[in-house]
Amino acid sequence: MSKVTIGKEEISCLQKGGGKPSWLFLHGAGGTHRHWGKQIQGLGNATLASLDLPGHGRSKGKGRQSIEGYADLVVEFIDALALESPTVIGHSMGGAIALDLALRHGERLGGLVLVGTGARLRVMPSLLEGLRGEYESTVDLLCGYVYGPSANEEMVRLGREEMLAIGPEVLTGDLLACDRFDVMDRLGEVRLPTLVICGEEDQLTPLKYSQFLVDHIQGARLVTIPEAGHMVMLEKPQETTEAIARFSPLTPS
Repeated sequence: MSKVTIGKEEISCLQKGGGKPSWLFLHGAGGTHRHWGKQIQGLGNATLASLDLPGHGRSKGKGRQSIEGYADLVVEFIDALALESPTVIGHSMGGAIALDLALRHGERLGGLVLVGTGARLRVMPSLLEGLRGEYESTVDLLCGYVYGPSANEEMVRLGREEMLAIGPEVLTGDLLACDRFDVMDRLGEVRLPTLVICGEEDQLTPLKYSQFLVDHIQGARLVTIPEAGHMVMLEKPQETTEAIARFSPLTPS
C-alpha cells in the first residue's frame, strides 16, 4: 500500500504494474480497496490502481455525503497518479461515482465497467435510521442483503468488520450519497465504452438496474453472473475478472 496526499487528506491506495491501459477500481459504500484484490491480481501488467476513499480502510479524512463529492476527490487522485485515460471500474456506490465522472469528465476516461450498480440508488429509510441508532444490528441487516448464496462465512465476517470499523458517520454518509444519486435521465450523455456486470442474485441492485443501464448507454454490454449476489467480484472473482478482461483484453507491457 502507498499513500497519496490530496489536499489535507492522506489517501491509501494499491498500485500495480506500469503498462497500458490504466484501470482504476472504486469500491462501494462501506467498502475498501480489498474488494478488488482478486481482479488486481488477475488482470496482467497494465497500470492498476485501487484506493480507499476518504474515511474508509486506511485512508484518512472524512467521508462525503454526495457522489459528486467523492468524484471530485477521484479526479484529483487520477491527476496525482498521472493515470492516462483510465477505465474506471466501480462497484455499487463506486459505479455511481464512475457514472458521475463519465458525465462531468468523460474526456478524461477510457471506459466504464459498472458492477452491481444503477442509475439511481435509493436506500431504505429504515437502514438510514438504524445506522444512527442501532449501528451494529443495522450492519448485520445490511450484510444480509449484500452477500449472495455463494458467500462463505469468512467473507461475510470480513465485510461486517470493515463496515463496523468505518463507523456510522461515514457509512451513513455513503448511503445518503447513494440515496441522493439519480442520473436516470442523463445516461444517453455517456459516450464511453461501457460494460455492465451484475450478479443474478443481487438483492440491492437487482438485474433490472443493470438492464436499464444497458438499454440507455449507447453500445453498453451486459454480463450476468449466476449464483452471485451484490458482492459479485468477491463471490465470483474468476468470472468477474474474466468478464473485465474480455471487455478490453490486457496485454503485457
